[in-house]
Amino acid sequence: MDGPLVIDCDSCSQQHTATCDDCVVTFLCSRSADEAVVIDVGEVRALRLLNDVGLAPALRHRRRTG
Repeated sequence: MDGPLVIDCDSCSQQHTATCDDCVVTFLCSRSADEAVVIDVGEVRALRLLNDVGLAPALRHRRRTG
């Protein structure tokens, strides 16, 4: 992939279908600003594997100290 990946619901062929209910974009964007996204260890491993082969960015969250 040469450029950035742009995810735009308005250009998605699955918009307004049952697929939206299980979409990661819908999941993340429908949360309130102070609501945490919780993923389990298996999901962290899967995201690491996807990152290792260039299919997903690395998680950048780092727990605050102090």
